[in-house]
Amino acid sequence: MAIVILILIKLKEGDLMKNLTPLQFKVTQKNGTEEPFNNEYYNNETKGIYVDIISGEPLFLSSDKYDSGSGWPSFTKPIDTKKLKYLKDNSLLRERVEVRSKNCHLGHVFEDGPQDKGGMRYCINSAALRFIPLEDMDKEGYGELVNLIK
Repeated sequence: MAIVILILIKLKEGDLMKNLTPLQFKVTQKNGTEEPFNNEYYNNETKGIYVDIISGEPLFLSSDKYDSGSGWPSFTKPIDTKKLKYLKDNSLLRERVEVRSKNCHLGHVFEDGPQDKGGMRYCINSAALRFIPLEDMDKEGYGELVNLIK
């Protein structure tokens, strides 16, 4: 049974490596982190949604994005907290809370976000996301979420 599971994991990794850039694979599958201020969405101000790069699951709204000064895309909240997993992460000699989707590592969540919006900062790697502009949401299958964007 263990050999079958290992083979399935390797097949999944092989498929992902074909469909993701090396950075996307490192971030999403190996808990990597991209460079601050040198990533695709940290300063994106276009209206739309951010979805899981692997599954397409809607994760964050542009209306909940803000400039935290961290160099990574930061959000005050996810679309649905139940779609995310929260794990303890002690990898940098201090305890943090890792945020994961069903399929991948996204980033971390901190309690130093805007107090008037709940105080949370979801610090997310651009490499774990795909952005869909508001005008493309209908044709991409996310039309039911258009009304959530302010």
